Amino acid sequence: MKIIARTPARLAASAALALSVTAGLAVTTAPAAHAVGENSKCTVNWSNAAGKVKANGWNLRTGPSTGYSSRGYLYNGDRLNILCSRGTWDYTELSARSKSGLPKGTRGWVRSDGLYQLAG
Repeated sequence: MKIIARTPARLAASAALALSVTAGLAVTTAPAAHAVGENSKCTVNWSNAAGKVKANGWNLRTGPSTGYSSRGYLYNGDRLNILCSRGTWDYTELSARSKSGLPKGTRGWVRSDGLYQLAG
């Protein structure tokens, strides 16, 4: 049987290895990027869902109700990626600059009755 001395250097190397293994597990078990943050309020996640705004002056909100503030307006034809939903609200990301000037990639909540659901 070989006895290994527990020197401070060996303990530090052992701790670093344990942390790297733990960090690797955290990364592999983390939820999808769109399942974290504002849209933690989602009850249904979508993959590859697209939508198009069918009304003018539709609010892009910070949360899934009219009680949340608006980030800006969306107009007929603006295109979105639908990331997830909660009830009648969809958490979305603009796939191109909106007609009102909101930049591509802006995320927010939109009432689903103002969207056409498009095939992914």
